[in-house]
Amino acid sequence: MKLERILPFARTLLEKAVIPGSLAVDATVGNGHDTVLLAGLVGATGTVYGFDVQQEAIDNTKKRLEEQHIQGRVQLFHQSHADVTEVIPKEQHGKITGAIFNLGYLPGGNKEIVTKPDSTIKAIQGLISIMAPEAILVLVIYHGHPEGAVERDDLLDFVETLDQKLVHVLRYQFMNQQNNPPFIIAIEKR
Repeated sequence: MKLERILPFARTLLEKAVIPGSLAVDATVGNGHDTVLLAGLVGATGTVYGFDVQQEAIDNTKKRLEEQHIQGRVQLFHQSHADVTEVIPKEQHGKITGAIFNLGYLPGGNKEIVTKPDSTIKAIQGLISIMAPEAILVLVIYHGHPEGAVERDDLLDFVETLDQKLVHVLRYQFMNQQNNPPFIIAIEKR
């Protein structure tokens, strides 16, 4: 298959935006896969800010970072991504080149704990306001569960209202697959 699948395409977008020495955000660290990717992209002189509301996710991510010997590049916060503008130091505002959200629930974790549209939209608004020009924000939307469908609809309604003079918004989705496969919304700051 020549078309990139969803998760590889998300990585491709981040690889285009995040460079050594830059700042990045993993808004939902989960099991740490994207955090490790971002830590590799920012290199030894960059920083990744990672957020998750579940201690299990923070612990899983810490372990994965330690295994890769890159924990010094990442600051983890056991709190909502909605707090992104308050947590990231003001002197770092305007320097973030990439961010990713994997929405839904923690794989292998409690499926009752899910991302919510209000906090996700607040986080997106905050990140857009503090990201560098040409930064890319990637939303991987898992909508195969009831709360995921609600979040999907609210997010689609929200991103369609974003000012095209401020951001470009892309939807990347396979249209003919069954069982509600994930899709991407990518936002590039102008």
